[in-house]
Amino acid sequence: MSHSDTRVTTTDGVVEGVDHNGLHSWRGIPYAAPPMGDRRFRAPEPATAWSGVRLAHSFRNAAPQARRYTTIGINKYQPVSEDCLTLNVLAPATRSGPLPVMVFIHGGAYILGSSLTYRGDSLVRAGGVVYVSINYRLGTLGYLDLSGFSSEERRYDSNLGLRDQLAALQWVQRNIAAFGGDPDNVTVFGESAGGNAVTTLLAVPSAEGLFHRAIAESSAPALTLKAQWARQFASTFVDILGETHDDPIAALHSATPAELGRAGDVLSRKVSKMIPGALPFGPTIDGDLLPIDPIDAAAQGRTLPVPLLLGSNLAEANLFAKVFPVLPTSPEALDKVLAGADDDARQRILDAYPDYPAPETCRQIMADMIFWAPSVAIADGHSRHAPTFMYRFDYSTRVLDATGFGATHGIELFGVFGLFTSRIGGLLTVAGDRKSARRVTAEMQSDWASFAATGAPRSGWRRYDTTTRAVKVIDDPSRTELDPHAERRKAWSRYQAYSEVPLGGGIPSQE
Repeated sequence: MSHSDTRVTTTDGVVEGVDHNGLHSWRGIPYAAPPMGDRRFRAPEPATAWSGVRLAHSFRNAAPQARRYTTIGINKYQPVSEDCLTLNVLAPATRSGPLPVMVFIHGGAYILGSSLTYRGDSLVRAGGVVYVSINYRLGTLGYLDLSGFSSEERRYDSNLGLRDQLAALQWVQRNIAAFGGDPDNVTVFGESAGGNAVTTLLAVPSAEGLFHRAIAESSAPALTLKAQWARQFASTFVDILGETHDDPIAALHSATPAELGRAGDVLSRKVSKMIPGALPFGPTIDGDLLPIDPIDAAAQGRTLPVPLLLGSNLAEANLFAKVFPVLPTSPEALDKVLAGADDDARQRILDAYPDYPAPETCRQIMADMIFWAPSVAIADGHSRHAPTFMYRFDYSTRVLDATGFGATHGIELFGVFGLFTSRIGGLLTVAGDRKSARRVTAEMQSDWASFAATGAPRSGWRRYDTTTRAVKVIDDPSRTELDPHAERRKAWSRYQAYSEVPLGGGIPSQE
């Protein structure tokens, strides 16, 4: 079948996409050169131009990660490779005038995920937008700050995954008009680590002009690391390589991605033993690309002054308690995590949760610590100099409630991307929730698309400010709450994250 009507000329060459069911899609377009060989641990470089027509019919490699995270079917896995810096574009087949652009950054704790997961068909159909999804480097290859090991012979750049995201946004500025998108109306949005990427990008001065609105779903701002912690994590990683290689610095370049990934797993276990729930991979406040913590940037009026929509889910931690046990929820673990707070602040936090140490209360404390309270802090600061809208996603189905998940981490994506009608979504709504799920989906897609087009969700969603703290509770039906859980918010306002605490004895040498 010919797809010549989907041929588009980019600054690097001509790409041919696919025409399907009223949409045009282009997949696997390189936005930077493969970060392989001498480019490993270096900032992304421009993609190599090509002659002729490049077929952009299928998704390309995911970034290197554990194989179990790349499952796409029964005994089917997406291939992984360091040659992973590609993006995908999806647009209505019939376009009149430039459309708003929505660039999605996937989540996965900066160690897993790919642009294949959320394809965007439903959002594009409902919202009339051009949708872009991107891959970026993960784990040791993307979020380990080895810059302290730079020498005259070899340089290591910081914030590689973050630089990849910037390179993708620069590609959008150069090329999206050819796909029917408006380069002057770009919304960057993401969930979990992708939400962290969004709130981090707000504090990157060189990102100015690359996007004009931002949506952060379940951002985890604590994934952004202070320089001293990032340096210690990198040093420990090199020590781990030294246990199996005579020259660990040389091994950084000779080891396979899988070998580096296994060493990264060891590092993660060591870090988690020191601070339960802490992760060694994330953007680094390097004083260069990222000069300041995003929460501090918001408080000081130094975030990019673009409209921001952000929020979290009612029961974020349930997914981790049941499926991914990376968040500490026992009283003993919480005591260790809260070590960054002084005695008074720690007591105020625990007093704000009268049912502590009940298991569900411990889960709520962790969810508030990682997702909700830091997002409120960013909203407080950002709202003083740019339009800000905040939500809490409460919607759950009978199946989700019966299985103990509720409105847990990531469930809002089923609304944003119209996934309640997918195979998995159908299972979640089988007990009589299909109509309500459709209503929530329609509402969210309308709000998200309206925000992308105009900088504001639909009428009726009140702006957030520090006077009223109006929060839209997304449910069936939705409602507005003013300053929900005020006592919790006040208690968390004095909390220092673990990365604020002096390293002391450092990372344990033994597992």
